[in-house]
Amino acid sequence: MSNYHVVMEAAWLVRDVDEIDDAIGVAVSEAGRRLNESDKEFVDVEVGLTDCPACGEPFDSAFIAAGTALVGLVLEIDIFNAESEEHASRIAKSEVGGSLRDVPLEVIHIIKEDEDDDE
Repeated sequence: MSNYHVVMEAAWLVRDVDEIDDAIGVAVSEAGRRLNESDKEFVDVEVGLTDCPACGEPFDSAFIAAGTALVGLVLEIDIFNAESEEHASRIAKSEVGGSLRDVPLEVIHIIKEDEDDDE
């Protein structure tokens, strides 16, 4: 069994907002609140980055149209004692998805943690 660091992307909708910074703040706050309410404080929540199609520079992953924002969040969680990357992915989606119902999640990166020699 191995330990893994799983990074997921979530699509978060924020309604009745006019500014990108407000949408990002609301999305991160709401996601954090829902995770904390279900004892998932160990999940890191940050705004994602998207590359500019014209210049290639990264910018905050958020878009507003008609007062509704779509904010791309990055959620990171450590999974312990998983059998494989696929198993770690399923555990992470189950842990986070249970708290963030109706929020699309996609695993974007999995890193196998080094084994400690102390065990």
